[in-house]
This record gives sequence, structure tokens and C-alpha cells, in this order.
Amino acid sequence: MWDKRRYYSLDSYLKEAFGEKLYKLSLDGGMTCPNRDGKISYGGCIFCSGSGSGDFAAARTGSTEAQLYAAREKISAKFSDGRYIAYFQSFTNTYADVSYLRELFMPVIKREDIAVLDIATRPDCLEDDKLQLIRELSSIKPVWVELGLQSSSDATAELINRGYPTKVYNKAVSDLHSAGAEVITHMIIGLPGEKRQDMLNTARYIAESGSDGIKLQLLHILRGTQLYSMYLQGSVSALSEEEYISLVCDIIAILPPGMVIHRLTGDGDRAILEAPLWSCNKRRVLNLINHELKVRDIIQGINYHSSSIDPKL
Repeated sequence: MWDKRRYYSLDSYLKEAFGEKLYKLSLDGGMTCPNRDGKISYGGCIFCSGSGSGDFAAARTGSTEAQLYAAREKISAKFSDGRYIAYFQSFTNTYADVSYLRELFMPVIKREDIAVLDIATRPDCLEDDKLQLIRELSSIKPVWVELGLQSSSDATAELINRGYPTKVYNKAVSDLHSAGAEVITHMIIGLPGEKRQDMLNTARYIAESGSDGIKLQLLHILRGTQLYSMYLQGSVSALSEEEYISLVCDIIAILPPGMVIHRLTGDGDRAILEAPLWSCNKRRVLNLINHELKVRDIIQGINYHSSSIDPKL
């Protein structure tokens, strides 16, 4: 499992599960979010720039077939012969009628060059008919469903305008597993008002939820967002590079050894990134994380059973 590494990376998992490296093709399913269109609220989460959950998903400029072709062409220089992960990334990709979702997902998952269907969504947008569709899709090929938890604290959830209580996430994980899907949970490090123990509690919460994987994301302060306004007012600050690296290493130590770490840090849109600017050098950040893991002799799961959640949070 480990390949002499200190954490269970996505690369290691893909080589074990599929026997090859798979590249992601980021797609836009043409959906919005109930936290933006008024069903729950307007404006989305306070950190959202409006381009989707990842801020790097492809804009919907044509059919899914056209998007797949364009995405493949973009990475053709480094990867031209193999299979792919079709990643529906933008906004909430189960926020539509199930008939639309069936017409969107079925042709993609049946393609010979697609090994995995990856769907980013919200835990509160997984009604029974959509879970049944995911069950059907999972019987064809592996399906991953990515859930934006961000924090296990309901107080933080309210502050960031997440729009659902944490208990909804718990049910979604259980329902998705029953439908045959793998669950990947998103966690943001450095959310407003959260202290170190709050963030470690979220990591432990995700570990105990049964999630199959985790994506760690530094809080990026992007111009034009509500978070940016809070930053200008002085009510929000950005983590230092040292703080982030230390937190990531502590989180790796309390994750179960079998949980796949899909991401250790993410990219912010440089055109609108206000802070922290040190995050632009992603290679440096990853190198520093790996160095600290080695210096502190941390291996994923080393503190998995010795960590605890503060019951007051």
C-alpha cells in the first residue's frame, strides 16, 4: 500500500486499484447550487468565487463530448494513451432532475476510455431517486462522490453559509456506501474562527465517518467573495505557511491508514487570489510537507486511535 511513502496517496491507490495512472478530465454538468439560486440562500459559501466548487473546473462551452475532447487535448502532451477519471466538478452535480442526470452520466461512464465517474455534490442533494441512479452507475464502473463538508462544526457551517447541518453529511456517507459509491470528503484548513483543535476534530470526524478518501484544502481568500470583505475588515486572517504545513502533518497522523489522501493542498485562482500568496508555490508546499513528515517521523494513522474529539465543539 505504502510504496515506502508516509501517506496513502491517490497515485498509490490508482496504481493498486487500476494498475495504471489515471488523469482527471474536469467537466461542467451545467448545474448551479441550492446555496446560490435561492433554494437555501444566495451567494453560496463565503469563500466561493462563483466559478464552482473547485474554481478550476472547465466552463461549460459545449456538450459533454466536446468538453471531454477539449480536456483530453489539454493534457495530451503528458498523457495520451490510457484511461481517465471523468470529474464533474463545477457546483452541485446532483442538483437537477434525475432524468437529466441519467442522460448526462450514462454515456460518460460507458465510454471505454473512462475508468471512474467522479461526481462533486452536496450531502443535501442526494434524494432517493438520485441514489438509485448512483447505484445503477456503480454497477457499471467505479463511482466516486465528493462531498463538501469543510468543517464538522455546525457553528463554523453557519458562519461560512454552508447551508446544511453536519448530521446530513453522516446520512449521505451511509447512503452512498449503500449505493456502491466511494466517498471523498472535502475539508478546508483555516476557516474563520477555527482553532487548531477544531480542525483536528474535523479530520477525526471525517476519519470516523467512514469516508473512503479526503481532500485537504487551504482556505484561499479570493477577491470578490464575502470572505474577502471579511479579510479587508480584519475579522479574518490567512494561515502562515508554517501553520498550514504543521496542521497537515498532524491531520495525516490521525487519519486511518486505509483512507486515500486525494489532495494535500489546492490551487487558488491566481488572478483573484488575495491571500495567502505563499500558496502559489504548490511544489514548495508539498516538498515542505513531505520534509516535515520525515523530520517528525509521521506515518499516516500513527495517532489514529489516540486522538479524540472535543465534545464541547
